[in-house]
Amino acid sequence: MIADWFKQLYDAGGPNFSVFYDRVDGLTYLKGIQVTLQLSATCIVLSVLIGVAGAWLQSLRLPAPRWLVAAYVNFFRNTPPLAQMYFLYFGVGSVMIMAGGGGAAGRPMLDNFDWAVISMSLFAGAFNTEIFRAGIEAVPKATVEAAEALGYSPLKAYIHVVLPLALRISLPALNNNLVTLVKGTTVAYAIGVPELLTASSTIWGASVNIPEMMSVLLVTFLAIVGGLVFLLHRLEHALRIPGYSRS
Repeated sequence: MIADWFKQLYDAGGPNFSVFYDRVDGLTYLKGIQVTLQLSATCIVLSVLIGVAGAWLQSLRLPAPRWLVAAYVNFFRNTPPLAQMYFLYFGVGSVMIMAGGGGAAGRPMLDNFDWAVISMSLFAGAFNTEIFRAGIEAVPKATVEAAEALGYSPLKAYIHVVLPLALRISLPALNNNLVTLVKGTTVAYAIGVPELLTASSTIWGASVNIPEMMSVLLVTFLAIVGGLVFLLHRLEHALRIPGYSRS
């Protein structure tokens, strides 16, 4: 009945929300939602892991890993994410070619979705590294010294003592970066990943309904990001440290 209502609305000269009554457009848009959610979830996990590892390397006394992490952070924080994606996809990706059998042309080792995940995870991971570094520096040194006095190695002290405390301290800034990451998944449109913006563009290109699809796109992102914000706020509230949060 909903599909019939939107079809009648369009036939009567109203707005053309073809995504609700046309099967092809609807499936295209649902595929876009699926890809966006998959891209967002993968990048969130990878960027957090990158941030945790980068912050740990920065806490070491060895200069080489600290310089490498600093170079990585400066590169990805000080260059545009779209330029990074183009560099990885068209530059690095063009070199990583698998040899074809029987004289056939080689094919890329990674597809556009893989490069989007790598590019966005590295970009967000650079910011997460600094977020976790700030959280680690906020952990009292006496706590770390107490862990070492109990026989913890530097790595075990980081995993079992420093990181849990740093994570709780860093959650507000980390949550903001993760929300920005999810909103930024639309940049994958530039290399043809079939996420929400790509799906919307395909639909309005065929149905000539740009205003309607832009409205649907914005409402969809509002729902996705709103759900993520709700979950992150619940997590932040559950893991809050007395004295660091007023909530």
